[in-house]
Amino acid sequence: MAKAHVYKRDHINTDEIIPARYLNTDDEAELAKHCLEDLDVHFVKKVQPGDIIVAGSDFGCGSSREHAVWAIRGAGVKTVIAKSFARIFYRNAINNGFNIIELPEALKKINNADELQIDYQNGLIKNKTTGIDIKFAPLPDFALEIINDGGLLEHIKKK
Repeated sequence: MAKAHVYKRDHINTDEIIPARYLNTDDEAELAKHCLEDLDVHFVKKVQPGDIIVAGSDFGCGSSREHAVWAIRGAGVKTVIAKSFARIFYRNAINNGFNIIELPEALKKINNADELQIDYQNGLIKNKTTGIDIKFAPLPDFALEIINDGGLLEHIKKK
């Protein structure tokens, strides 16, 4: 079971996900220490492995940097659910083997601290806190395959 960390706003950019002042490393554990610190100073203290970030539209906009995905993943987050994603963040997430879900009604159906269970293949989120099931369009099979292989490089090696 994963806990939702809900940010009820649009356009959370890569500088808020991982501030530029920390881009001198590609170490996920180091980046994780500063994940979302300019948006929520307490995020890294409250996030647990497997938790989920939920946000509005255009998540990951701004600078194109894989560091944003690395910081989130390094913090233990399993998935980001957003109304929509900036295209570069969307592709960086898949290329780095990180789960994302586009869900237009995310902020209407998921509240902070809700307990969620996700079936990525079948496009179903079970909100255990509210008792509702939320359907979403799953990623295409090729994207799920890349994610399940651990990212694009691992996927290519496997092929």
